[in-house]
Amino acid sequence: MSKRIGSTFKTFLLMSILIFLSGCWDTKDINHRIMPVAVGISAEDDEYKIYLQIAKVNNGKIDTEVVIGQGRTVNQIVNNISADMEASVDLLHVKVIVVDNKIAERGLNDLVSGFMRSRDVSSKALMTIVEGDIDHFFQTMKQDPGKTETIPIDHFEKNSGWDPQIALTRVWQVYKSIHSNTQDTVIPMIALGETTLIKQIGSAVLKDGKVVETIDSNETLLFNALKEESAQGKIEVLDDASVVILGNTVDYQSKLIDSRPELIINLKFKVMVLETRGTTSEKLIKQQLRELLKVRFDSMFSELQEQQADIIGTGKFFRNKINSSDLSKWRSEYYPNLSYQFNVSVDIQNEGNLKEPSN
Repeated sequence: MSKRIGSTFKTFLLMSILIFLSGCWDTKDINHRIMPVAVGISAEDDEYKIYLQIAKVNNGKIDTEVVIGQGRTVNQIVNNISADMEASVDLLHVKVIVVDNKIAERGLNDLVSGFMRSRDVSSKALMTIVEGDIDHFFQTMKQDPGKTETIPIDHFEKNSGWDPQIALTRVWQVYKSIHSNTQDTVIPMIALGETTLIKQIGSAVLKDGKVVETIDSNETLLFNALKEESAQGKIEVLDDASVVILGNTVDYQSKLIDSRPELIINLKFKVMVLETRGTTSEKLIKQQLRELLKVRFDSMFSELQEQQADIIGTGKFFRNKINSSDLSKWRSEYYPNLSYQFNVSVDIQNEGNLKEPSN
């Protein structure tokens, strides 16, 4: 009897060990995985065309290879490419997803939903739209041997080539905007430059996953500031001076009067004077900067209201003031009738050449 119990216990113990071992059956050594740093996606008829930008370290330098595949789905293409390569393709470390403009105009719903559902691509990966021929774009991205940077990743890295007038939009933010009643978003737009490799041309406004409008780089800077993204380092050229932004904060106050939303926006900038032209004053510089930003905001916001695209997310300030059953009407009924007061305050931290020399 005791032998039978002992035999049963040993069998149970072995089965338990096998259960724990089975959790690692599909793991692969990192040396047997290919991890693209950027992915390009275009569409031809009913099929996707995928560009995998693969960085390889060679004697301390980074060389870039571009592998192309075509198929009905992204997963199918990646599997086919993996079958033809010496290692398995792993998309989890992709940093930037470059989407062809035609796909963005048609809609990103299926593509982004597939990323979120499969989790093969990180939800934190950045998205951008490329103007022009995407095939030519990725062929140009092939680096000459000896270069250390990886483009377009460095274009969006804050410790590298990022600029405050470049939007940073991730996969999960696009997915959230598609399924939100009160929040849209933007995606940065790039193209091949004439004297530089990449040229920033503004941002595409997404509504329900489709491009409905575009904003330029200056308006993107304002968008970033209103979303509490740092605008530090941006230089604004005025009539009588040029200033650099040192910091920014924003505050919102909302109220609903007779079913009409009203919003007060208080945007504050800390700046430093870089150059002056002729005789000017601190008061005049502040006035010119306030007027410049106000004209820029009024132009952008009127276009957004016309397209019923709430990229700033003003609707979130009224979610506790509007019945949940009416939130689906935010874009069509409330947002176009939103009245606002846009206030800009400027604090000059360093007056530079405005300081009078002491006698």
